[in-house]
Amino acid sequence: MTQIRQRAVVFADLRGSTALFENLGNAEATSVVTHTIGLMRQSIEACGGRVVKTLGDGLMAVFEYPSDALSAAVAMHDALGQLVEQGRQRGASPGLRSLRLQVAMSFGEVVDMAGDCFGDAVNVAARLLDHAGDNETLVTAEFHAELSPAERTRFRSLDGIKVRGRVEPVHVHVLDAPVRDTDGAATQFGDAAFSPPAPDGIRLTWLDNERVFDIEQLPIVLGRSTEAAFCITDARVSRSHARIDWHAGSYTLTDLSFNGSYVRFGTSGEVLPLRRNSCTLHGSGSIGLGSSPAELDAPVVRFEVLHFADTLPHLR
Repeated sequence: MTQIRQRAVVFADLRGSTALFENLGNAEATSVVTHTIGLMRQSIEACGGRVVKTLGDGLMAVFEYPSDALSAAVAMHDALGQLVEQGRQRGASPGLRSLRLQVAMSFGEVVDMAGDCFGDAVNVAARLLDHAGDNETLVTAEFHAELSPAERTRFRSLDGIKVRGRVEPVHVHVLDAPVRDTDGAATQFGDAAFSPPAPDGIRLTWLDNERVFDIEQLPIVLGRSTEAAFCITDARVSRSHARIDWHAGSYTLTDLSFNGSYVRFGTSGEVLPLRRNSCTLHGSGSIGLGSSPAELDAPVVRFEVLHFADTLPHLR
């Protein structure tokens, strides 16, 4: 029987399993991934959701109420965090400690047919997953509007993101939860003691393509897709490779790719590798997409955080 209902749609994807198979071998890695997906399923069902299907290293689920879907997303992040922490305490392989979770959720009309689900809300949630960083939960404005006032305060707006298959940008919110960083390098580097006045804009340059974005135009998706806000037409660049958004008075770069992003502050500073991780952008420097900016042929986007007041004449 085909039924059409308003449902919250959840897509969750486990990242880092490739490193797990490299470090543990097929049998043990398969066991770990299967166990982790099982924990995710338990979180979904404990919060009143239904797992529609598993998708490789992830799953799709539906809920009647977005509040329950949000509880499940938080529970899945917590379950994975506990698993990784237990592995760290027991000296487990770095592959296990690198496991991360992405979650994307939408709300809208869903066609339930023979146990599977279809519709625009399903498509949007599935494609929104491409824009989520590690240990991030992204939701659409429709999902966000259905939450309680207290739940809505846990999110910050990313404004419109261009999603594949959609003409108009999708208004997206990100769950403001502490990110569990297993190596801490990017967080420590990005959050170094640096507190200049709030910037007014950011300039991005790739070859002869130069654009200045202000905070009203965020988030900025950097990628090979023609729908990306800043398009880099290089085969080594993912369709949605990285995202720049505004958080706590600063520009934050989040890697969304499989090959990683690399940030170098200044012209000769240390290169900071980001693999599904984030760091704060300040001053000026370069972002290597898929390879280090130190490599001569790497696709490199140069950035400069702008303070317009610095360019104005000083009056005596």
